[in-house]
Amino acid sequence: MKRSQLVKKLDAVFSQYIRQKDAVNEIATCVTCGKKDHWKKLQCGHFMSRRHYATRWEEDNVGVQCYGCNITNQGQQFLFAKYLGLDKAEEMVLKSRQTVKFSDADLLEKIEYYKRLIKS
Repeated sequence: MKRSQLVKKLDAVFSQYIRQKDAVNEIATCVTCGKKDHWKKLQCGHFMSRRHYATRWEEDNVGVQCYGCNITNQGQQFLFAKYLGLDKAEEMVLKSRQTVKFSDADLLEKIEYYKRLIKS
């Protein structure tokens, strides 16, 4: 599997895990506006952009978001920071600035880890 395919696969399983983990009876809540919907209709929003690999798959950097907050309103970063709390938000900003290099084996390990956590 090519590296780009590994990243895409990891993004998919990580997103599914994040959207499912806090859902109650399959309904999840947007962390920035409070909209409730089926977890499949919501998104895995990132406080610090996915372009920062140090925090791309960091559970403390993500939360369930609706399309409006995540895409239309570019993630609602201020509201997302309020959701995380100032200390955690500052930690994610600092962590996102670190340079990390994940090997293909690291990505495969993360894929398998999140696959095990996903509810069937």
